[in-house]
Amino acid sequence: MSEAIHIYHTNDLHSHFEKWPRIEAFLRSRQQLHAETGEECLILDIGDHVDRWHPYTEGTHGKGNIELLNEAGYQYVTIGNNEGITMTYDDLDSLYEKADFKVLAANIYQQNGERPKWALPYEIHTTTSGTRIAMLGLTANFQKLYSALGWKVSEPFIELEQQLNALKSKADIIVLLSHLGIHDDERIAADFPMVDVILGAHTHHILHHGKVVNQSLLCGAGKYGFYVGQVELTVNEIGEVIDKNAWLYDTNEFNEIEGESKWEQSLHDVGSRALQEVVATLPEALETQWFTPSILPDILCKALREWSSADCAFLNAGLLLEGLPKGKVTKADLHRILPHPINPCVVSLSGSQLKEIIMQSLNPEWPHMPVKGFGFRGKIMGNMVYDKIDFIKTNNGLVKYILIDGEKLNPEKQYKLVLPDMFTFGYFFPHLQRSQHKEYLMPEFLRDILAWKLKTD
Repeated sequence: MSEAIHIYHTNDLHSHFEKWPRIEAFLRSRQQLHAETGEECLILDIGDHVDRWHPYTEGTHGKGNIELLNEAGYQYVTIGNNEGITMTYDDLDSLYEKADFKVLAANIYQQNGERPKWALPYEIHTTTSGTRIAMLGLTANFQKLYSALGWKVSEPFIELEQQLNALKSKADIIVLLSHLGIHDDERIAADFPMVDVILGAHTHHILHHGKVVNQSLLCGAGKYGFYVGQVELTVNEIGEVIDKNAWLYDTNEFNEIEGESKWEQSLHDVGSRALQEVVATLPEALETQWFTPSILPDILCKALREWSSADCAFLNAGLLLEGLPKGKVTKADLHRILPHPINPCVVSLSGSQLKEIIMQSLNPEWPHMPVKGFGFRGKIMGNMVYDKIDFIKTNNGLVKYILIDGEKLNPEKQYKLVLPDMFTFGYFFPHLQRSQHKEYLMPEFLRDILAWKLKTD
């Protein structure tokens, strides 16, 4: 007789909880259905469930997300970059203390080379019919960022090969929980045909009916809880997969859960209450504007340079979503106006390289450009704001030369530029992505540095 195995998967929720009550209800109903029919049911999350833009996640240090996964009956998860590199070492190390599921993350290690106590490279799940399903987890290979936080990550393809070798003869089916992105998933399918199913994430790809590459079935359920994925495997009596299919459920089509909007608002309230610590008292309001000069972006840019001891700094005004009123400023206020999981990055550059970057930053199309990803949780770029960078212009408005801390930029001199790390990931400044002379200052986000500045001034 053949056996039917059902795998439900989510990914990249990014703390968008609007549809979570519907997702939980759907998963619970599916668990009950398969239990009644005697079929195997697995529920997995492929990472980036946590995102610190949401006050509930920020206020609970991500542990609230784990409670939600527990309540929905998840059995296995892997970590994404938002769990891995936007949380402090201690917060990640304690994140899964009360998890009712197993965390699969083969390529993350402590600095001493040992695995963290909360992570397994793989797990063998044996069905009631005796089919052995090996599930492995891999997360994105952000080596420099993990290292800055006190972790190590191994190269995912090398790690995968080692784990697959260890799994020989131990499993009938291999399922990979991959927070690597669609391009790496396709490469894995080409290089490792023994992987039966690759549940994908990170690049937010949507594969409505999966995608077969070589012998592997690739899956992806988009982002923000818009979809829940299902994979159905049919296995014969000797444990061989004889059929595999995938599809997505649009959560907009799920039945509305009574009180779901109030429930979502309650998460905001819980998070906000946890962030009521007062960090400063302002004698006057500090306004922010995206397209005209204003004081708060200037303060943040100056704080960035002072915090990092860099020679100069720039950032985009669109990072600040609102200004700050006169009076007490709480952590909740700073989280509201700077929700981004963005850290400072110091880049060492020659004067000629620095000039090139600064001139690129003057792109007249950027201020009104919508920005997606790179940790940015705002709307548009906004004007660039500079600290210790001045421009001497000709009568017709062209840049004649650049001043760094009041002195003409020297092409031969070495400088340290600090800027939000979103600018080092390649889209805006390809040279910064390629540079080997970057130092990510972690775990502090921009809002932490603004808090430091407001306290000390």
